[in-house]
Amino acid sequence: MNDFLSSLKISASGLHAQSARMRVIAENIANADSSAKSPNEDPYRRKIPSLKADFNRELGAYEVKIGRIQYDNSDFKTRYEPGHPAADERGYVRYPNISSLVEQMDMREAQRTYEANLNVITASREMMGRTLDILRG
Repeated sequence: MNDFLSSLKISASGLHAQSARMRVIAENIANADSSAKSPNEDPYRRKIPSLKADFNRELGAYEVKIGRIQYDNSDFKTRYEPGHPAADERGYVRYPNISSLVEQMDMREAQRTYEANLNVITASREMMGRTLDILRG
């Protein structure tokens, strides 16, 4: 039974980490078309979540945790919009350094990893139930 509980805890850590990752990606997607309020301000900067392995002595195994959330230091996108309140003296507005395609791919990967962890939890619970049924019988 202890192995089942360990697998549940490890998978639960994966669920938590992927959930946090999806929140950061969703924030990036939500801000993809935002701009700064003035020409002197920077627009939203893309965030990059990282994952780390954290050894759990009680389980004797590694769990997945959300690591540092870093900022993407690539250049902002610019569009020529001379009437925009955030336009610089040349008429260009800076927009976030976010590619919707990249964010969608990252979100899809996080969703699939989340689903894989959920499937491990479901399978572990079913095996625990079968084991208890065998022990009762």
